[in-house]
Amino acid sequence: GGIMADQSYSSHTRWVPAYHFVLSGIVMAGFIGSCVNLYKSLGDPQRIYNASLIVVLFIGLLMTTFFARFFALKAQDRGIRTEENFRHYLLAGKPLDPRLTIDQIIGLRFASDAQVVALAGEAANKGLSRDEIKKRVTQWRPDRDRV
Repeated sequence: GGIMADQSYSSHTRWVPAYHFVLSGIVMAGFIGSCVNLYKSLGDPQRIYNASLIVVLFIGLLMTTFFARFFALKAQDRGIRTEENFRHYLLAGKPLDPRLTIDQIIGLRFASDAQVVALAGEAANKGLSRDEIKKRVTQWRPDRDRV
């Protein structure tokens, strides 16, 4: 919700402060603290077991935090590929060039309808990177649904 400023190449990245900074910072600080606790517990049979378990829990939490983001992005990439393939089909009467990688298609989603067909062809023929594709976009098409 809310009104977002226009997107452009320089302003299209999405940061969620509560996730990228607060949660990630808490989990990383907890992991470091648990490692320090484990180190200080070495040689103390009363503390070593609990300290080891806390480190294992934080490793699991770090992995969960990473995979939650990774899996959401992979699902989003599949949706973007489908949307862009459909948009290309509607505009050009044929699907996207099969040489295009998912990374290239992710870059193409920011191109306007007027530019996307030609830019998709150029990207496939020249093997342009996602960043090179985005830099060639002349009329930015915002993606407000990304996570």
